[in-house]
Amino acid sequence: MSEHLYADVILPLPLGDLFTYRIPPAFQSTIKVGVRVVVQFGARKFYSALVYKLHNNMPGGSFDLKDIDAILDQQPVIAPAQIILWEWMVGYYCCTLGEVYKAALPSALKLESQTKVSFNPNFEIPEDLPGEEEALLLMLRGHGQANIQSINKFLGKKSALPVIKLLLEKNAVLIEEKIEENYAAKLQPFLFLHPKLGTEQAIGEALASLQKAKKQAQLLEFFLSETLYHPEQKAQIAKKELLEKSGISEGVLRALLDKEYLHLQEIEVGRLDLSYEGEQRIFDLSEAQNQALAAIGEATAQAKPVLFHGVTSSGKTEVYIKLIEEQLKQGKQVLYLVPEIGLTTQLINRLKRAFGAQAGIYHSRFNDSERVEIWMNTLHEREQSFRIIVGARSAALLPFRNLGLIIVDEEHENSYKQFDPSPRYNARDVAVVLAQIHRAAVVLGSATPSFESYFNVKTGKYALVELTQRYQNISLPEIRIADVRQATKRKQMKSLLTPDLFESIEKALQNDEQVILFQNRRGFAPYLQCGTCGWIPKCTNCDVSLTYHKNMGAVTCHYCGHTQTMPANCPECHSTEIKTRGFGTEKIEEELSILYPDARIARMDMDSTRGKKAYERLIYQFESKQIDILVGTQMVTKGLDFDHVSVVGILNADQLLNYPDFRAFERSYQLIAQVSGRAGRKNKQGLVIIQTSQPEHPVLLDVVANDFTRLFNIQMNERKMFKYPPYFRLAKVVLKHKSRERLNMGANQLAIRLRKLFGFKVLGPEYPLVSRIQNWYQKEIWIKLERDQKLGHSKQQIMDEIKAVRALPNNSSLLVYADIDPM
Repeated sequence: MSEHLYADVILPLPLGDLFTYRIPPAFQSTIKVGVRVVVQFGARKFYSALVYKLHNNMPGGSFDLKDIDAILDQQPVIAPAQIILWEWMVGYYCCTLGEVYKAALPSALKLESQTKVSFNPNFEIPEDLPGEEEALLLMLRGHGQANIQSINKFLGKKSALPVIKLLLEKNAVLIEEKIEENYAAKLQPFLFLHPKLGTEQAIGEALASLQKAKKQAQLLEFFLSETLYHPEQKAQIAKKELLEKSGISEGVLRALLDKEYLHLQEIEVGRLDLSYEGEQRIFDLSEAQNQALAAIGEATAQAKPVLFHGVTSSGKTEVYIKLIEEQLKQGKQVLYLVPEIGLTTQLINRLKRAFGAQAGIYHSRFNDSERVEIWMNTLHEREQSFRIIVGARSAALLPFRNLGLIIVDEEHENSYKQFDPSPRYNARDVAVVLAQIHRAAVVLGSATPSFESYFNVKTGKYALVELTQRYQNISLPEIRIADVRQATKRKQMKSLLTPDLFESIEKALQNDEQVILFQNRRGFAPYLQCGTCGWIPKCTNCDVSLTYHKNMGAVTCHYCGHTQTMPANCPECHSTEIKTRGFGTEKIEEELSILYPDARIARMDMDSTRGKKAYERLIYQFESKQIDILVGTQMVTKGLDFDHVSVVGILNADQLLNYPDFRAFERSYQLIAQVSGRAGRKNKQGLVIIQTSQPEHPVLLDVVANDFTRLFNIQMNERKMFKYPPYFRLAKVVLKHKSRERLNMGANQLAIRLRKLFGFKVLGPEYPLVSRIQNWYQKEIWIKLERDQKLGHSKQQIMDEIKAVRALPNNSSLLVYADIDPM
């Protein structure tokens, strides 16, 4: 390589540029595109940057180039196809390579510097040194060095920087920045036969010497039977396994180690569960499923994305399993995306029954080290590795080396959209681009497709495959609409239930069947109100009312987490008449326990599933009929499969229908149809009861008639008229500031500039429904962009205007970002 070699690197920072560093001669033969390197950025900070490009072009300018300090990897930690995907994401979602890098790699692979403070050995501690300074110096002299966080803790201060600054001025301490590697390989102790027992004669003499130490002889014989004399002739055995199987204490083992009969060595092992001992079985498909499978094969052969529109309980997963089987036979990898982490529980069990240990999970609840192992497992071919990855949206950013198929299940879900932080990508759309890069097949499955995907079918961009009948010809559930307004008027309501829903639940319980009730609000009540003066407790940081959680005895903000105790009386008029308004899942659970005292009732929402295994435990309990009635939020709508659910109740459909959004009717239909699909999935026709005060609403009538096409056509006419997606693309520009006045000024400045470019297609600036979150006021500007070749140019214009407005006087603390295709 040339003596003058440079590297353009990506830093894990929201900076729009690449940064060029000089490669020292010692690194020129080993550096590669895709490896991590340690670089200094700024005066004192060090980062692990990713090598993007190697070249011989000296950058222009009068600045001094810095050298790369170290190379962290022997082989690249990203795949070449990932760079192509990242570049597309940068161009499409108006983000930076640094933001994509930060979002994609597990935290343990992204190193940042930590300030280290150490004692200066040339400094003599004077007798008159103040107490805090003396204590810190003595601690540093004893421990060598410490980071800022541990010093804060040691001194019991929020910030120890003033103390450190005084010691620096006295030249008593030294400061340095060090990169710390967060990922450490998992090591496990294994036992080997000591080299001095390398012959049969030496082993015999060792056993003879242990005649008086029977436990030691017994353990050595057991070791030999599990290793050297085992049919597979293994060289080692895990220490834990040896002690558990033999039932002999660790003290006996230590004696054998001291006598040099056995040798202990720590070996790197994986954290991933790559074992499966159950029976593997793939079921035969029905005639309708086989026809769908053949149609998908024809479409993917033409390199077209496939929209797989199958009614609930039609057996889409079994079709997916057949598609996966075909790819595994070709030695390919498969990505199976699901909208929620919770869905992986049931799904991974089904995939393991079909493919054993080849199926694995990747999601945010794994710890950093587990995520690194899956990352490396996906990137590099290993003897034992996951060939099928099931995961939520972040799994789309894994470094696949040989991807053959991507399945996006429940493709309509807005959970696939990343809201904060940047990059604000949609994993469904990223999956389509990723499939194109790998020349892989992509199947988007749903019983209620997104209107954008269905529109792509109508325009010929996607192929459509439909599965219109349920597996084993089970009937679709009967759907009935219950008029809450009439039942209330006639005083027939049983707490929160109409007479029809109350009696249906009672009948299901008598028949030993299960019930799911859906209410898309967690907590006990959405808000409290003083019955005398009308006061409502609101968050101190956000412009939103506080939700009452009875179990906690507190009111909580669901935006910032601010919590305060339940007020005993009104702070305005001092009245004790404080009443709950509305109802959430917690209140429903309580009311049901009164109405059905013998029923076993559980709740599935964010509050009840916070633990790592809480969701899995709840699903298992419901599957095994330990729960009779399950009350839940959107979590219960997302593709779960239960055998004994006969009744599904939707307690408040009006809340969905009346949301101020152009997608409200689409989402209402999807949610109601999806939760309805949980009823009667295996044994008999189920019953769905929708409680509403608008029984003649057209969306509800379409749900009852299972008429997706009618709703789609009506909504498309409206969206075309008002220039909404899918006929136009939307860009949302969000502005935030802690001063309402500064925000208004900046928002108006940006809106004026954007209107000069886009005219009437610019809407706003306006406050969103919640105008202040965590003390940041926010406004939104919406821009409707035509679907033409100038889309990339239009987005660049938006970013240029954002940059120009932020550079204006008084706007330095104004936060502005663009969200493309907001949900």
